[in-house]
Amino acid sequence: MAHPVVINLSEIRYPDSAPLYRSSPVQSQLDHVGVEITVLLGRSLMPMQQLLRMGRGAVIQLDTNENDEVWILANNHPIARGELIIENDRISVNITRPAQVEDYFATEQ
Repeated sequence: MAHPVVINLSEIRYPDSAPLYRSSPVQSQLDHVGVEITVLLGRSLMPMQQLLRMGRGAVIQLDTNENDEVWILANNHPIARGELIIENDRISVNITRPAQVEDYFATEQ
């Protein structure tokens, strides 16, 4: 089971150093709220019958390429786009721009 990651949203910066959100009177309260961050690499649509026949070693092809931006979700809501960074045996995500929510839901079709 994945453990929630606690991040300080005021520390997230885009390449132009603009903060993800502006300061507000409740910022100090929000800084300690746990948010589950998910990085969506891609999607695949297949019949249930095909899924049920899959076993160990089966490969599921995604609707994305290795250089495509990934979606970054906070509690399952799109907040940003990013690019994967692989160094040694660690995977990270570089935030590249804010999410366009309409684009995220358009890709679900």
